[in-house]
Amino acid sequence: MESRIPHDLASRNFDLIVVGAGINGAGIARDAAMRGLRVLLLDKGDISSGTTQWATRLIHGGLRYLEHYEFALVRESLRDREAILHVAPHLVKPLGFLVPIYERSKRGPLLVRLGMTLYDTLSFDKSMDRHKMFNRQKVMEREPGLNPDGLKAAAFYYDAQVEYAERIAVESAISARDNGATVITYANVERLLMDGNNVTGVEFTDVLGGGSYTARAPVTVNVAGPWVDEILAELQKPGTGEDSGRFMGGTKGSHLIVDPFPGAPQGEALYIEARKDGRPYFIVPWNGRYLIGTTDLRYDGDLDYVSATEDEIQYLLDETNYVIPSANLTRDDVLFTYSGVRPLPFSPEGETGGVTRSHVVYDHAKGESAAGGKVTSASAEMPHVGGLLSIIGGKLTTYLNLGRQTTDAVFKKLDRKGPKSKSRKIPLPGGETSDFKAFAEGFRAASGESEVLTERLLKLYGVRASRVLALAKEDPELKKPLSSDVSVETALIGAEVIWAIREEMAQTLSDVLLRRTMVGYGPDNALNVAEAAAEVAVKHCGWDRERANRDVQEYRKWIERYTPKEFRDRESAPA
Repeated sequence: MESRIPHDLASRNFDLIVVGAGINGAGIARDAAMRGLRVLLLDKGDISSGTTQWATRLIHGGLRYLEHYEFALVRESLRDREAILHVAPHLVKPLGFLVPIYERSKRGPLLVRLGMTLYDTLSFDKSMDRHKMFNRQKVMEREPGLNPDGLKAAAFYYDAQVEYAERIAVESAISARDNGATVITYANVERLLMDGNNVTGVEFTDVLGGGSYTARAPVTVNVAGPWVDEILAELQKPGTGEDSGRFMGGTKGSHLIVDPFPGAPQGEALYIEARKDGRPYFIVPWNGRYLIGTTDLRYDGDLDYVSATEDEIQYLLDETNYVIPSANLTRDDVLFTYSGVRPLPFSPEGETGGVTRSHVVYDHAKGESAAGGKVTSASAEMPHVGGLLSIIGGKLTTYLNLGRQTTDAVFKKLDRKGPKSKSRKIPLPGGETSDFKAFAEGFRAASGESEVLTERLLKLYGVRASRVLALAKEDPELKKPLSSDVSVETALIGAEVIWAIREEMAQTLSDVLLRRTMVGYGPDNALNVAEAAAEVAVKHCGWDRERANRDVQEYRKWIERYTPKEFRDRESAPA
């Protein structure tokens, strides 16, 4: 088996090292590799195993950013929303949002209409319909489960949803690799290599196999999300305070997953203003169930272990039960939760909702932004060093633009004129067709498989669905679901496990279940198929029994932070 880490890594001539393989890091690596740069992409965990997998899973223009006059960010987001619909047609779909307006709402129907009109204007090149306004009667006819008390009207508009945000990052990393990039996961960057006042590379440890490695490049991009400051820790001036030189000050967002419930929105999402504090949150049809979230709280805890508190869970349940009285959701109805920290600029004061969602490509040599918004005061506490860029902020929706801007900045630092970015035009691997709808119809007709299986493969792998299915030729058993719960969201087949490991750089069972096949986000978090999936890896991918057993246990331990219902039921069962 080929080594994960090339034996000649230290002697390779990279142009660029990207630290962090979330959506933005993978997007940067892809854009740079497609433009001819020699790229090394590193992450201390798996692709998309940080903030990306804890998103609300929306590709949106940021309607509420209008409130803070961030018109440029909204326009950028709307433009990228259209591009993502084009490059990932299998993963991103339009989704309607209904915004109920109550007497208690901060903004009345007239102001909401003005905001919607501006939103439409800023998305002049969109492929989706314009907004609509509904009076009280029309709203109740459309969503009869809504609380009628004080309801005045509602607005309806379209944004987009990416049910599996992880796969956008995974396919971006695959595209980067296919364009010549070297991608190494479970590579923990321990320190930046310095030559005088210039960063010349990184030293990292192999989290899975042990050992220390070095890699060199004239430019390193620190795109570690909430962990950006950890990468920069050694550059801080001695004697500075705890918050001095701090770029990141992320806020925590938690989500609940529940089964369909009485009064739930049908075929559209609800965009609600919380009664308790006026904070916006969503009730979104997702993955065959409903996603409720998110919270927005300042967070200074362990970035590597983030979980929803009982207070956050109750807050989201209470707000949902108020706006949809027939829901009657309780803690027992929560299948699982997930939480993450947004990589926002450090802002110790003011409302969390007011912290800008714009990004900055920070050039450490100049102590200023090379692209994006304004730089925080942290730059005054950071020495100027060459060869280093850091990404402050960054949204799922705008990853394509961030990738282009960052690669442009890298070419400037290399003093080279680079070709134009192609990442907005060329589809991701699963979307490589001029007509995805026609491909999907052809695949359904030709596969001869069940509707559940064909829809599952198309939804996850796009045009590569046929290649995944072809792996089952090795063994007919590889086409049979590993679970008795046979739905599009849960019907994992053995061929997918092999594909994840052989073709999509999965190294652990958690990679397979949570960030490739996505069954880890089914109602039981794939706890019922973990052993069976590991057995496939033993039989077909060269795993030994000890590794398989260890990975199953590590997966179960990792899932504890999601407070899955199966674990809670077991703990509450009588002895």
